[in-house]
Amino acid sequence: MEPLLELDIRLPPRGSRQLLRGLHGELRAAIIDGRLKPGLRLPSTRAFAQSLGVSRNTVIAAYELLLGEGYVLARPGGGSFVSDVARPASRSVAARRDVAREPRGAIGGRASAPTARDPA
Repeated sequence: MEPLLELDIRLPPRGSRQLLRGLHGELRAAIIDGRLKPGLRLPSTRAFAQSLGVSRNTVIAAYELLLGEGYVLARPGGGSFVSDVARPASRSVAARRDVAREPRGAIGGRASAPTARDPA
């Protein structure tokens, strides 16, 4: 069977608990390195799992991790596509830092006013 992606994906031995981590890492590295170009449609989970000789659940979980990190976009009924964001994780780290700097009790960047129950 021909590979579905033009990648040399190296995975731990079948049955290893590291399959998900390995697949996720390989795909993520390929996206970051530019070997998987933005807009590329990823293979269906069923076909990709069959070509790799792994469980479909492993491929689904890897795609979901990539989706959560922003490396992949999912279009219901249309497939999964490589995102055009080069390094989405760095943006989320910066956003977390900004939230951590907000003063306690801040809502929308402003300190909340005391309520009738809370003495000023």
